[in-house]
Amino acid sequence: MKLPFLPNHDDPSFFDFLTQHHPALTPTGRSGFLQAQATAEPMRGAGAMTVPQATTVLAIKYQQGVVIAGDRRATEGFQIAERRIEKVFKIDEYSAMAIAGAAGPCIEMAKLFQVELEHYEKLEGVQLSCEGKANKLGQMVKANLPMVFQGLVVMPLYVGYDLKRAEGRIFKYDLAGGRYEESDYHAIGSGGKDARNTMREHFLKGLAEPDALKLALLALYNAADDDVGTGGPDLVRGIYPTAKIVNATGITDVSDQQIRGIYDGLIATRRSKEN
Repeated sequence: MKLPFLPNHDDPSFFDFLTQHHPALTPTGRSGFLQAQATAEPMRGAGAMTVPQATTVLAIKYQQGVVIAGDRRATEGFQIAERRIEKVFKIDEYSAMAIAGAAGPCIEMAKLFQVELEHYEKLEGVQLSCEGKANKLGQMVKANLPMVFQGLVVMPLYVGYDLKRAEGRIFKYDLAGGRYEESDYHAIGSGGKDARNTMREHFLKGLAEPDALKLALLALYNAADDDVGTGGPDLVRGIYPTAKIVNATGITDVSDQQIRGIYDGLIATRRSKEN
């Protein structure tokens, strides 16, 4: 289907449209990057470029869908760059994405992915399937590969509710855009291993939504305990991890009040065990 404002372009992909007609607007095409990349050396040592890094995010399947959550801290080396960064994004009515890696390119990819799916739906009149959305994100991650050699890594964690299967699904990616589905849970980022250890210990098939949310927040809490790049609940500033629920009814943001209540219980339990 050709539209007057998309001359000679039949592909419903907005990302492909930018790549073909306006490459300077894509993440890898900015400021002559593609021309300079061939001769540029990766920066090393004390003079290396330091950019904010988004750290730990995770997803857990439960009986009716998926919980996706992330901490709020971004770091630059050994310093805290931002305490309130958003790492979990609603992509469309039935899918969400969490980010780990270089904060700027990560956020940019999340926003471009939102536009990509909206653009496709407007041109085709239907939504991509859950698996189709996951494949499209993999293509975008693969397109970011030249930036990886400059230290600007983008690592997404994608979740969606599959209307055909009537279940939540979790997808992870490698740096080259390889897409892999996780059956129960997954976590990425600097504290990902610590979070996965917690989920491995406590996860059960068929969790209820409140239990899955509590486990997600516990995993982030334990990751923050061992990983300097992961931020736990900041009771003084009132900063808490963010979480979203993805199920057949759509996407629901978990309120700070609800998250604080869960952490109050977790902290009280932890204190009672230590006394």
